Amino acid sequence: MEPGAARVRVPCSTSNLGAGFDCIGLALDRYLEASFEPGGTELVLERSGTLASLSAGPDRDPLVAALRERLGRRGLELRGRLRVDSAIPVARGLGSSAAAGLAGQALGAIALGERFSPDEAWIRVAAAEGHPDNAAPCAFGGLIAVVPPVPGPHAKGRQPVRLPLSDTIGWAFAAPATEVPTERARRVLPSRIERETAVDSIRRMPALLRGLETGDAELIATGFADTLHVPHRLPLIPGGDDAMRAALAAGAWAVTISGSGSGLIAAVTRGEEAGVAEAMTLAFRSTARAHGGDVEGIVGFAVSADHEGTRVLAP
Repeated sequence: MEPGAARVRVPCSTSNLGAGFDCIGLALDRYLEASFEPGGTELVLERSGTLASLSAGPDRDPLVAALRERLGRRGLELRGRLRVDSAIPVARGLGSSAAAGLAGQALGAIALGERFSPDEAWIRVAAAEGHPDNAAPCAFGGLIAVVPPVPGPHAKGRQPVRLPLSDTIGWAFAAPATEVPTERARRVLPSRIERETAVDSIRRMPALLRGLETGDAELIATGFADTLHVPHRLPLIPGGDDAMRAALAAGAWAVTISGSGSGLIAAVTRGEEAGVAEAMTLAFRSTARAHGGDVEGIVGFAVSADHEGTRVLAP
């Protein structure tokens, strides 16, 4: 068989959310859209939006890798025109690579005339990523927890669990021009932690979950106060401390590192997202100017939860 045309849209995601380190993610409404038109003798890759300046070739592109893998299961080579347009900042903590991987898996399924299965796709992307907390919300949308495999006779693999999320919560994001690849952020984490640190993190998890469910500002602030990864990663973010203080001064309930950074995500009263995002952006700009850094590459914007996940669009 020959593959057909396909087009998909995938949301970005924030992960960790403080005490939810490596297990909780939330899909947000900034998107990567990709289309595939088969034909010709080679792959032509066209990138736009936040991807326009990428210099990496197709062989290092996670979307291409996922699409090639999906077609390869049917013994097909990847040939044709692949157009990718993204509004997701790259390497800033919004799951850009997970979104690309989901897009590739979805394009491949549709191109083969199959029904796209988020249940299968997110597992493959999580395996390629090395962590599941971006892939799951990108696939399913909404607030998702990923629970570990169940041992014993009824063993199952990692399972996504949809969590309730209050619609009274607004979200604000900002990031400096500095990129923080996940691999670098992982390297700064300690290999061992004190028992008290682990227990403190576990105690904050119920506050995080209940706060996100009810929109309780105090509980969310408690849940966002992390000791496992934020103290170690914050020094990688120029102006991160100042931007956090600026968010709180502008009315944010709580602010933490989005994913592994360099972006920050703040929980705010619905309707106040833009002001908090602007406050964080101005703080990052002030730091960049003071140290001769890149001001133009700083980003900041309001976002809302996406509850649809990966969507198949008409070609």
